Amino acid sequence: MPETATISLKKSALLGVGALGVVFGDIGTSPLYTFKTVLDMTGGNTPQTILGVISLLVWTLIIITSVKYAGFAMRIDNDGEGGILALMALLGVKRNKRPVIVAAGLFGAALIYGDGAITPAISVLSALEGLHIAAPSLQPYVLPLTVLILLGLFAFQPMGTARIGRMFGPVMALWFLTMAVLGVWGIARHPGILWALNPYYALHYLLHGGSGGFLVLGGVFLCVTGAEALYADMGHFGAGPIKLAWSTLVFPSLVLNYAGQGAIVLAGAPTEGNIFYRLCPTALTLPLIVLSTVATIIASQSIITGAFSMTRQAIQLGWMPRLKVSQTSEEGYGQIYVGAVNWLLMLVTIGLALGFGKSDNLAGAYGIAVSATMLMTTALLFIAMREVWRWPMPACLAVAGAFFVVDASFFASNMMKLFEGGYVPLLLAALVYLVMYVWHRGVMAVAARASEDPVPVDVFLDELTRTGVARVPGTAVFLTRAKAITPPVLQWYVKHSKSLHRRVLAVTLEIASTPWVAPKSRLSMAETGPNYWSITASFGFMERPDMPALMTQIATHGCPIHPGELTYFVGMEKIVAREDGHGVPRWIRILYAMLLRNCARVTDYMKIPASQVVDIGRQISI
Repeated sequence: MPETATISLKKSALLGVGALGVVFGDIGTSPLYTFKTVLDMTGGNTPQTILGVISLLVWTLIIITSVKYAGFAMRIDNDGEGGILALMALLGVKRNKRPVIVAAGLFGAALIYGDGAITPAISVLSALEGLHIAAPSLQPYVLPLTVLILLGLFAFQPMGTARIGRMFGPVMALWFLTMAVLGVWGIARHPGILWALNPYYALHYLLHGGSGGFLVLGGVFLCVTGAEALYADMGHFGAGPIKLAWSTLVFPSLVLNYAGQGAIVLAGAPTEGNIFYRLCPTALTLPLIVLSTVATIIASQSIITGAFSMTRQAIQLGWMPRLKVSQTSEEGYGQIYVGAVNWLLMLVTIGLALGFGKSDNLAGAYGIAVSATMLMTTALLFIAMREVWRWPMPACLAVAGAFFVVDASFFASNMMKLFEGGYVPLLLAALVYLVMYVWHRGVMAVAARASEDPVPVDVFLDELTRTGVARVPGTAVFLTRAKAITPPVLQWYVKHSKSLHRRVLAVTLEIASTPWVAPKSRLSMAETGPNYWSITASFGFMERPDMPALMTQIATHGCPIHPGELTYFVGMEKIVAREDGHGVPRWIRILYAMLLRNCARVTDYMKIPASQVVDIGRQISI
């Protein structure tokens, strides 16, 4: 093998190990509760039922994770980034003329927050429920211990995960190897379970199981919760290492473990309690509970980090209010912390754990959010096949249609659990979607209102000269949404102060539909009048604008400024109703005004030094 190929393989392997802790935590801990949940739904444990269930689990992993995500979705990226928001941006959010695509992408993203709240609760509960077998006297302490672990998990977030994150990969590698060994041990007790690898048993169970066979799909789907992470975290590790880790370790370990659980049930093992722990020799149950708990904490950490990352993307794309985003480590852009999201998730997660009490009860609430997100992703993949790959319509319909049938079947089955807790993630998603919708409507209304009665720059400058407005030393920076016209906040300032700095920069920030913008492509600037510079700066939706750094770059492009001596003028908007009655609906105006009052200051978000900022309060009627 050539030396370069060997180095590339080693790099992929190392990245693959790192991906084990970030990408595969959710799907990797699903054996803790999935088979037990499905078995409870079947109402029996006959050989035909067990073979059918295991076959369904194996082929669900193959069709959804190996084929749909690893085989198709991960081949469509937005400048290396994946996930439903990145796909939405790729397919048309920049043009803002495709409301159906935007709605699908946003609601799919909103559903992931529901998943983010349920995953830590169900994972930690299911891990600690092994105490029912290892130490029955500790059973009353399972729920308090779960709450304590969840409190610690969320309380740890502000400190960042850079250091402990290095341990995630090796620990999860140990977890997957342990699951594989336990699975082999179980299979050895009843090798006949291997017949379940034949898809015939899955189809036979579905076709002859009546309505019960259809309902079981909702439980079977739990085995692929977390599959979306393969696509969403593609930008962190690359498609190659994720696929390598999935095919060589994660997928074989999951199949072996599910088969092992099925084998011991066929061999006569009791089905009360957590079947996963019955694979383990009694003397090793407590160490396995410890390892399982650590694995579920890692899985939960990955979900929380994913929620932070998605929030930042939504903020950058203009679909969420500005929230304070802290970079917890310089090692990577993914090491961030969003306090508001963290504490809200903590309250909901602990509330779910206390409200449902057991992982079996939470399983009813789990699955709807993920299956709905997968449906949205399939719809966007169909459009991407047509517009990105340029496939003919019959091919798109055949491939995406097959995925849609599978996803829709799982979603429909999960919807049968709507009143057993399934409403919880849908309610959470609806609230998140409402915030996104109201914020975007408000931002667009303010921008439209501010651009009414535009004043050309040359007309404004001539008016300054004609009226003798005083020009004072220094450089003023006005942040504005209005391009090619005089910023309304600049007009307002001059009207009330009767003065203006000698040099003016009108800066407009644009968010591109790609995750990153090369520094050489970031700036578009021109001196549109004497000492008046119109500047447009583009940032990717994975980037956070840094205004001091931007000003330094502007200075190197020929604009005669000194970044440390600038004065930034920022509009502080107070939202009121339009007098003509043609504004946005009252409820949107009220909610947007509330969000605006409570969002992070634009100066903090863009890292503008507070000592260089002048706030200009003004009323905007929308």
